[in-house]
Amino acid sequence: MTDLQAPVWFITGCSTGFGRELAKLTIERGWPTVVTARGKDRVADLAEGRDHVLALDLDVTNMKQVSDAVSAAERKFGRIDVLVNNAGYGYQASIEEGEEDEIRAMFDANVFGLFAMTRAVLPGMRAKRKGHILNITSMAGFMGLPSSGYYAASKHAVEGFSDALAHEGAPLGIKVTCVEPGPFRTDWAGRSLKQTPSTIADYSETAAARMGATAGYRGRQ
Repeated sequence: MTDLQAPVWFITGCSTGFGRELAKLTIERGWPTVVTARGKDRVADLAEGRDHVLALDLDVTNMKQVSDAVSAAERKFGRIDVLVNNAGYGYQASIEEGEEDEIRAMFDANVFGLFAMTRAVLPGMRAKRKGHILNITSMAGFMGLPSSGYYAASKHAVEGFSDALAHEGAPLGIKVTCVEPGPFRTDWAGRSLKQTPSTIADYSETAAARMGATAGYRGRQ
């Protein structure tokens, strides 16, 4: 039976990686958990036979889906206590060779989608004077390495946003935590990573070399 006093978790990007592993832990503890993915069939197994788990379709770049998902969670569980902004992916390119469409698409997911999710849960948390927002950023939120300039920029944006939100939320009982992982054995360096290969010889020992190294350590982090 679900503990009615247990924290209600809402986690984005639960199909693989950190999102899925965290969801498994909260579910095992019996905590009400909203698991989301761009196709909820990819997280349906997490909810099967469990009344305390709600699986939802959620593309964080789709503002209607963001609003609908938060509303569905609040209807089922009455509130959202913890939001985990995990959805996102990596993009590698030299700065010069970065592609506009790819850069903007990544920022839509990593930055603007995270912003939208946060705005959507804040009214409920503010009303209850309680909540915790966990943003999965990256060590790239502190530094920019060759080929990861645009990815690092997206994570730096989340860090700055989180700092401001922490100040605004503190008097309202809303906490903010950034989690900044280094390399882990998730899909980040595989299916979830997009690259624009460098063809300019001048970047062969910087951006191109690091893109090659990233592909090489996949599964061995």
